Amino acid sequence: MRHHPTTIDHEASVAKAAATMCREEVGSCIVLQNNLPIGIVTEQDINCKVVSKDIKPSSITVHQVMSTPLITIPMDRTVGDAAQMMVKHHVRRLPVVDGQKVVGIVTVRDILSVASEINEIMADLLVINREEMVEMGICDRCHTMSDDLRRVDNLMLCPSCREEDRLA
Repeated sequence: MRHHPTTIDHEASVAKAAATMCREEVGSCIVLQNNLPIGIVTEQDINCKVVSKDIKPSSITVHQVMSTPLITIPMDRTVGDAAQMMVKHHVRRLPVVDGQKVVGIVTVRDILSVASEINEIMADLLVINREEMVEMGICDRCHTMSDDLRRVDNLMLCPSCREEDRLA
């Protein structure tokens, strides 16, 4: 998650929000009223609710175009929980809260950046578990039936063949 997400007061103009997003190089601002989060204004909100309707951005407030209610996630939840919430609520940005205070924001890009790492870890765990798995079947080397086959160098070996490999 990104700590200290970009925020803006609910009475600020859309023009100010756009300038803030450009300056901070972000795609959204959390909208605050009395320092409490009440919504989020995104690039898409500005494009669809202001620019596409030919409304002057300095003549309209973020409160008028923000997305609300604000979908948030508690800071003690997992990346998986965040991804599930984003899918369920069809959002690409998910503010992280500690009580009512916004302490960060998770984006789809954040989730994708860790997804490949998680997939690599899972693949490694599958290989490790597969190597330790005990199976019943026919030994790939001596072709005898065994209820204690284990993978060794991509071969399923019985205890006798594993012992031969160990002694060799």
